[in-house]
Amino acid sequence: MFNTKEKRERTLGVKLFLKPHRCNSPKCVMTRKPYRPGLHGQSRHTSSELGQQLNEKQKIKYSYGLREAQMRRVFDAAAKNPGVTGDLIMQLLERRLDNIVFRLGLAPSRSVGRHLVSHGHITTNGRKTTISSFLVKVGDKIAIRPQSKDAALFKDLAERVKNYEPPIWLKFDKDKLAGEMLALPKDLEVPFDVNMVVDYYSRK
Repeated sequence: MFNTKEKRERTLGVKLFLKPHRCNSPKCVMTRKPYRPGLHGQSRHTSSELGQQLNEKQKIKYSYGLREAQMRRVFDAAAKNPGVTGDLIMQLLERRLDNIVFRLGLAPSRSVGRHLVSHGHITTNGRKTTISSFLVKVGDKIAIRPQSKDAALFKDLAERVKNYEPPIWLKFDKDKLAGEMLALPKDLEVPFDVNMVVDYYSRK
């Protein structure tokens, strides 16, 4: 059976850490097979400008686990507001609750973060929140639901986050295993060119 997540990374030619534990090991498919999948995967491949823009869009979609309609809504919301559209897109994506759970270190990947949120393990300001796309605001407090703290998913969490440092716009209490958004997301290091994604949607 094909490993769909790793196949996506090979197709796009970049590590997206869709499977974080494997991507940080010698078993990572991008280490073993750093070329596109398929019969002609190792041959030279060139893309048109539109093709390159499409690839960058796909990287964002796969990284944040979005469907096309969701990605389009993010672009439309960013384009309606004053400011740099690319920066606003990234702010909206990073403010998603499943991403915040990942960034705080409560989950090893965004997909696991999405699982934790949708199954009711996460609270926002003390209230259970099950919508992964919920946009966290500055000052919002994120924590594990008290009834979920003994779940197997969090068994080794305290050990896993011992040496973890979240982004500067987040605060994380390693004793309480809870966090807070201190400021809007900034200084992001991402494996894609969001400006090419803006160009892609602007021409449609």
